[in-house]
Amino acid sequence: MTGWRECIEQHRLKVAPYADAYVERRSRGARHPVHDFLFTYYGFAPAKLKQWLPPSGVWLDGVTDVDLAASPWLGAGKMTCSGARCGLDVSRLDLRMRGTARWIATLCRAILDRPPRFRCYGLHEWAMVYRQSDAEIRHQGWRLRLPPDELARFVESQSLCCTHYDAFRFFTPAARPLNAFAPTLDSRSDLEQPACLHANMDIYKWATKLWPWCGSDLIAEAFLLALAGRDLDMRASPYDLRDLGCAPVRIETAEGREEYESLQREIAARSRPVRERLLEAAVRIAETP
Repeated sequence: MTGWRECIEQHRLKVAPYADAYVERRSRGARHPVHDFLFTYYGFAPAKLKQWLPPSGVWLDGVTDVDLAASPWLGAGKMTCSGARCGLDVSRLDLRMRGTARWIATLCRAILDRPPRFRCYGLHEWAMVYRQSDAEIRHQGWRLRLPPDELARFVESQSLCCTHYDAFRFFTPAARPLNAFAPTLDSRSDLEQPACLHANMDIYKWATKLWPWCGSDLIAEAFLLALAGRDLDMRASPYDLRDLGCAPVRIETAEGREEYESLQREIAARSRPVRERLLEAAVRIAETP
């Protein structure tokens, strides 16, 4: 592969601003209720996010000592170099990673084959604060846009239909019986569907599970998709985040719910080709000789 130096630079421009901002906030104990999630929940280190690597089976040509000094990860970890060529050493691709790749491929196929379910309106974030006291609310320091009683009445007026286990498990005990589904870890492949904002954000999670073998181009694409999903997630939440530049999507109104569904459909359409790429990467990794 030639032109890989440009890939390194383009990757840096895409993800480094977010990774560096998170590290800087963490160094002074500050929090960002929208963007920090991409690092704390998914658990992929900012330093790894910033590293560009090719996918398995692709070799970089013309690698010099200067290149390795500027990007030392090209000759470290699971990478190997032979003369002026560097690539991932597939002999180090173990059975555990192959099993993970097969599971991710199965999940991707199930979601891609399933019809989308829209009109959830991002109510999961509201269900996470439903009937909670001020001291129990997760994002301390950020006020809610509605008084607690009004917020509760709105939740009760809607049809909760969350299909995502990792969202549902954060519902308050009072909110769980209001949901049409009771997702579990074991039912993930049976319930997750392509309209779900969190399922589409999770493309990033599953891509990081396949790193470095999937390559960093997929990681960056999935990260930016998750960022867009998280932005909509929190704009539609009951929190008032206007001080962060997050204009609310007021799902407590009919107009706001219409706006949410329109944006949700855009993210679902954007997600499909990224999920297809994840599926291709998972199959390739699982079937690598």
